[in-house]
Amino acid sequence: MKSKYTVLDMFSGAGGLSEGFFQQGFKFVSHIEKNDHARATLETRSIYHALNNSNNGAIYRDYIYGDLKRDEFIQKFNELELPTVGLFQGEVCNSNEESMIQNIEGQLDGSDNSVDVIIGGPPCQAYSLVGRGRDPKGMKSDPRNYLYKHYLKFIKKFKPELFVFENVPGMISAKNGSIYTDLHHAVKKFGYETEAKILNAKNFSVLQERKRIIFIGWKNDYDFSYPIFPEKPPEEFHVSDILQDLPSLQPGEGTDYPVDYKMPFSDASFYLRKFKIRRKDDKLIQHRARIHNSQDRKIYELVISKWNHDKTRLKYTDLPPELQSHNNKNAFLDRFKVVNMNGYSHSVVAHIAKDGHYFIHPDLEQIRSLTVREVARIQSFPDNYKFEGPRTSQYSQIGNAVPPLMANGIAVEIKKMLNEIL
Repeated sequence: MKSKYTVLDMFSGAGGLSEGFFQQGFKFVSHIEKNDHARATLETRSIYHALNNSNNGAIYRDYIYGDLKRDEFIQKFNELELPTVGLFQGEVCNSNEESMIQNIEGQLDGSDNSVDVIIGGPPCQAYSLVGRGRDPKGMKSDPRNYLYKHYLKFIKKFKPELFVFENVPGMISAKNGSIYTDLHHAVKKFGYETEAKILNAKNFSVLQERKRIIFIGWKNDYDFSYPIFPEKPPEEFHVSDILQDLPSLQPGEGTDYPVDYKMPFSDASFYLRKFKIRRKDDKLIQHRARIHNSQDRKIYELVISKWNHDKTRLKYTDLPPELQSHNNKNAFLDRFKVVNMNGYSHSVVAHIAKDGHYFIHPDLEQIRSLTVREVARIQSFPDNYKFEGPRTSQYSQIGNAVPPLMANGIAVEIKKMLNEIL
């Protein structure tokens, strides 16, 4: 059995899927991600794991607590001469695909001279039903439709034992189902069996209704079948479990810098402690509220009141006429939405980067949208997970991510399968 299984991570984003595999002890050969800020976030997190595994976690804490600048943080890590955390590469496209492959081949050496598993999923906007609904051409001409072909080429080249491909359920019907069918046929030609199922993140204890299609493939030499994942939440938790220890904020209040929680670790919810979202020595970072104009705050107050009073959503056309500034009153009438404090949140999406209307805090005393840290908790990111870049990018990174708790559950099963053959 190999000491550590190797992973090639494609379309990495901010590292939600990667985090689950990190937590299960996988070694990353390379991360491929187009966005500079997301790639920086993943680099920061990769260094965190390397430092934590070598009993040098204090260096990471010094960084996120503001005692080290980022270049100083990276320099201190490099001085330790720890094993590599993998390559961090940019956008994969036809012109640089071969050079990326060569870089990855150069990274493979010694006993880790192969890629055991490839993970990832291309940006979902072209496959999303919402995205297709907003695009006059239904996203049919969007080049992101074909990013999966790069994923296929890397499977063909590196011949991993297993692969995990993640995307939105809308991929099944995108371009009349041709993409879904082509992916199945292509990997079969490469010598793989694959199955795809729609999984819900809440069944992995993520406090969110979030469905994703997860392809898992394996070489057809192996007598494998699709892992059995939970079909309902193993325990009932609510969004209130992840909000109650956070300081209340008015619009514009808060800070990205470390502050104390509203309550000590011992009083934090069982959920936060059980799943290590919050750890004993954590400080709260990136809990800063957006500024909202007076009209939006009036709307927020109405939709919060209605939701808290009778658990119904206020449609845009139900607002007083003086608060209706959009001309389109026939579509997207639920553009203002309160997060369900006493159940699961609706699915976090990258659109939160543009405004917070779809993710309004349920507390009528605050009347604001969710902070970066609150959204990160809904996605099950640990509190010590630092997101790089401006706040709009941080929101996008979180909205595009696979929830780490879901990723961990997938990684557990992939590890079991690899244990049988390596």
